[in-house]
Amino acid sequence: MSTQHASVKTLLLTGKQVKKLLEMKDVLGAVENAFRHKGLGKVQMPAKVYLFYEKFNGDLRTMPSYVEDMDVSAVKIVNVHPDNAKNFGMRTVMAVLVLVNPHTGAPLAFMDATHITDMRTGAASGIASKYLARPNPKILGIIGAGNQARTQMLALITQYGHFDEVRVNDLYPEKSKALVREFRRKYKEQVGKFKAVNNPRDCVVDSDIVVTATASRTPIVMDEWVKAGTHINCIGADAPGKQEMDPKILKRARLVIDDWEQASHSGEINVPLAKDELTRDDVNAEIGHIVAGLKPGRENDEQITVFCSTGLAIQDALTAKIAYDTAISQKIGRYMQIVL
Repeated sequence: MSTQHASVKTLLLTGKQVKKLLEMKDVLGAVENAFRHKGLGKVQMPAKVYLFYEKFNGDLRTMPSYVEDMDVSAVKIVNVHPDNAKNFGMRTVMAVLVLVNPHTGAPLAFMDATHITDMRTGAASGIASKYLARPNPKILGIIGAGNQARTQMLALITQYGHFDEVRVNDLYPEKSKALVREFRRKYKEQVGKFKAVNNPRDCVVDSDIVVTATASRTPIVMDEWVKAGTHINCIGADAPGKQEMDPKILKRARLVIDDWEQASHSGEINVPLAKDELTRDDVNAEIGHIVAGLKPGRENDEQITVFCSTGLAIQDALTAKIAYDTAISQKIGRYMQIVL
């Protein structure tokens, strides 16, 4: 009996290569697909597993998933170290991903997933806004001028095509000003005016869509600032203890999450749930149920809607599959026999 095995070749893709392989319009489609499959119960996706590096103020998450109908499976490993930029000149969030062949279990590809994480997180807001924001939003407010703000902007401008005004606020005013300059160069044809504003309130008041993408552990968006009809994408809360919203907003809004287990553990709702300021009954739907047509999204123009995003492993898997397929068709990347 022969012991000869077929060689397993794995495609290696660097961060620079992955950047060239992904277009936001395609990622929006992948994320919408991921939400729909989850809503229909056609995925395997255990909640993220966390390691906490407390003495280094950081954590590591592993995120396995399998989209059964599409035969796409992956495992992502991603860190969050908020002190990296100032201490080491490194990114706060970095990630790698293994795309797995579910037929054999072989690693199809090993790739940088930092850009995948950025893109699919932006796309989650784009898709949530499609179902939860009022049609034709005019004013967008972005709180937090870090890396994630860029893909939030890219996703929302790809989704809507135009805004009358985009406002940016950050704890560090020079960061909001720099980001506004960058946005102005990139999107001057699609946005009437850009403003770097001095406080979160000016980002929220009268905005149609608000994005919060900060590492805050105390509410930075207050209930009295939020007008009827506003849609809010909460992106920053991704670990226990993080919180960006006044819980009163969550109580009066149509509150939509991406996954109960993750959101209750580490999403925007985790702190108010722990303090009994919110209950599971206050959560109106998962976004997957809305995308799959099982529950309604926005029900009227006056409703305040809030989407709490923790990031789903299936979003990474389907986005990585686009990168992989495009890499093969464009002959990008390098094959290596990592597994004997």
